[in-house]
Amino acid sequence: MEYEVTAGRKRPHSFDKLAGQEFVVSTLKNALDNGQIAHAYLFSGPRGVGKTSAARILAAALNCPDGPRGENFSDYPEASEIARGESIDVIEIDGASNTSVNDVRQIKEEVLFAPSNSRYKIYIIDEVHMLSNSAFNALLKTIEEPPPYVAFIFATTEVHKVPATIRSRCQQFHFRLIPVETIRDHLTEACRELSIEAENEALFWIAKEAGGSLRDAYTLFDQVVAFSSGFITMEKISKSLGLVGLDRLNALVELLATGDVAALMETADDIVASGVPIEQFVIDLSEYFRSLMLLQYGITKESLLGFSPERYSARAKSAWNKAQLEHGLELTLELYRRMRYSLNERFELELVLSRLASLGDYISHEEILHRLEELRSIGAGGSAGGNASTKESKAAHHNIEPNAGVPNYLNDVKEDTEAVQDYQPNDVSRHSDSHVPETTATAPTARAAFLLEQEKIEEIIAGVKQHKLALGAVVENATRWELNDNALLIVFASAFAANEVKKGIEVVRDVVCESLDEDVAISVQVESAERNDDKDIELDQTVATVKKVFRGEVIEEEGM
Repeated sequence: MEYEVTAGRKRPHSFDKLAGQEFVVSTLKNALDNGQIAHAYLFSGPRGVGKTSAARILAAALNCPDGPRGENFSDYPEASEIARGESIDVIEIDGASNTSVNDVRQIKEEVLFAPSNSRYKIYIIDEVHMLSNSAFNALLKTIEEPPPYVAFIFATTEVHKVPATIRSRCQQFHFRLIPVETIRDHLTEACRELSIEAENEALFWIAKEAGGSLRDAYTLFDQVVAFSSGFITMEKISKSLGLVGLDRLNALVELLATGDVAALMETADDIVASGVPIEQFVIDLSEYFRSLMLLQYGITKESLLGFSPERYSARAKSAWNKAQLEHGLELTLELYRRMRYSLNERFELELVLSRLASLGDYISHEEILHRLEELRSIGAGGSAGGNASTKESKAAHHNIEPNAGVPNYLNDVKEDTEAVQDYQPNDVSRHSDSHVPETTATAPTARAAFLLEQEKIEEIIAGVKQHKLALGAVVENATRWELNDNALLIVFASAFAANEVKKGIEVVRDVVCESLDEDVAISVQVESAERNDDKDIELDQTVATVKKVFRGEVIEEEGM
């Protein structure tokens, strides 16, 4: 008997055999049973999910001798001809190779003739989006008002390329990706029919690699059957297709967790030397970190992880926190994007592996902000001892140095606060001059005013510009940014700039609060408090720029 590929042998011939398209099946069956026949159908969706099969099944249902029906219609002679694509009354056209207006004109001439042996003459046009605009225009009138014995069924993977004028004349059905579990069940059935034994893990991998396409799964299945000698295992698949394999990935990631770079590089070399392409190495490593991240979030669904949760290394699952795993996945994905332009793919891989070996030292922005909040609470006069112990314990948990990542001005606040707390007003031995008035011994406030860092100022200015570009240009001319407790003072050299900022104060305040991560009151002040704005108009940088561009002059109206 001539060999037939699994995708052809397992092609469905009835609606009930159509996998993973319950909505499409139920709608078509009800319409057929109720006699609600449309003159044009449009099937859209990813490749290999059953669009062409559904078109043939619908054609067989329409031409059933007992009348259009949704069930039990595949037992008449013409049904097998339709299933093989050999019926003279069901014409299948490849839209990719018949794109011209002349091809459509031929269809318009043919529809004038009634079907030979069937109730309907049906045109199935696959990849209909490939037709030219002229061909679509020529088809419009025909599909809108065809003869009563003609029906059109269009199939496409890119429905957005089909003109709206065509879509509006068709009943549209969107075919979905088929779930991994459903594909695995069909592969299990195929193994049973071929008397082949297979590990569940291996079939699950094939189903996952198919990406929701049953036809792709059958194609990969045929390839795996060819080298498996009647018994499909994950080990044979990894060895033959050049995969890293879960066991080797477990060993590799455990070395990443321990930080043993030397052993790590040797293991990576063994994997590459075994024939695994660098690109596949990166893909498998990315999938592994993705699975670890999902496990951290409590996701144990096998179809998402790729393997059962128990198959992953226990040490790898507990080595990093969520933020570190997200960063690790980000590094591997960036590596894949960068490999296309790399001088040497292996060098890129080894560099990322070296960085992943120190993944446990990575600190997320959220953790740094939390650390800053603790230091702010210390600077505000809170319990220094209690906060310090909490701070050190959390720093030890995240491998953070006591002052790691903390801006200089916050460290200065901390030192000033501790100096105030250690100060003893009556300790005369600290002062060589005993004539110092007693009032000089009064301690300052727990949190003195300090100037924002330039980096933080630039961040605020950039945020304001995103909301209002002109307002950001004015804010950029501020001469001083001074933070005192929960109040930020912004000082300008000109009254014009100060007044413009006051008009947009809400925007500035929102950006500042978001940047400093606390509720802050904003006040605006002119550098010289004695200036008389009603008489003297000072040209700041913005006004000067306008004056230069438009070659104008600043004048003062009478009465001002």
